[in-house]
Amino acid sequence: MRVLANDGIANDGKLLLEEAGFEVITDSIPQDQLAGRINEFDVLIVRSATKVNAEILKNATRLKLVVRAGVGIDNIDVKAAEEAGVQVSNTPNSSTLSVAELVIAHMFSIARFLFESNREMPVNGAKDFKELKKKYEKGFELRGKTLGIIGFGRIGQEVAKIAIGIGMKVIASDLIIKNAELVFDHLPFQPIPVIKMDMISFEEVIDKSDFISVHVPHKSGTPAMISTNEFAKMKKGVVLVNTARGGVIDETELTKAIENGQVGFAALDVFVGEPFVNEEILKASNISFSPHIGASTKEGQSRVGKETAEKIISVSEQWTVDSGKTN
Repeated sequence: MRVLANDGIANDGKLLLEEAGFEVITDSIPQDQLAGRINEFDVLIVRSATKVNAEILKNATRLKLVVRAGVGIDNIDVKAAEEAGVQVSNTPNSSTLSVAELVIAHMFSIARFLFESNREMPVNGAKDFKELKKKYEKGFELRGKTLGIIGFGRIGQEVAKIAIGIGMKVIASDLIIKNAELVFDHLPFQPIPVIKMDMISFEEVIDKSDFISVHVPHKSGTPAMISTNEFAKMKKGVVLVNTARGGVIDETELTKAIENGQVGFAALDVFVGEPFVNEEILKASNISFSPHIGASTKEGQSRVGKETAEKIISVSEQWTVDSGKTN
């Protein structure tokens, strides 16, 4: 069977597939050429760059499986896949820690103005050291602050565990989950510490939090979950972090809320219209940026590659069983 990893795959995953007898192609096919070549492959692996749309899927007579090497599947037309008889899967477990650590990294960067001072020091550090020291000496600590998490799935819970570990108070809301147990099994303690959390309302989270981190899906073209009305209900000077999906937070209204002081700072790893980011948001002050790298650590991508390979191998084994039953 031929597998196209159109957005790449970690070497660990590629080796697992090859050992299982799959031919793995990692040469990327441009988006506008993919529909014409999709029938060269049995399995398609994508990350966030490739859009698996209806045009591609309606021509997919050979394709059996699309795997999103990551969590969200909003770049895959699931309905069109179902109509074409193509299975869709993802790897929800592997990138959890990588994304959670990036959230906390942005929070520390903001609290100590690292996202700004790292830009200024190379340019003005030699001649204006004392001035820069004065400019950035009024940072703040995370310990004791309240972190509100909107969306308390795997990533949200991992963010909570790290935040609790550094002394933050954590509150959370979720449309589905009512309560959760945070298991601190990475700590060398016996018995393993477990903290139970009950969800509160979205309104309570945005009202009570010093920091807010969002971990929810978003469909392109739909209204933002957080915009003018929500900003107005937040604590003055709140810090917002979005490593989920571009569009969850209204970018235009965010810049206005920062300008008027209602929002103190923001951290954005995801953007509307990626990879064509609105230059105005990039010029805004008091925002810590990263180019959609939440899942992109060596360890995270290794886990994603392995989980992707394991999913494909498992599904292909079922195909063999089903084929045997048919025969």
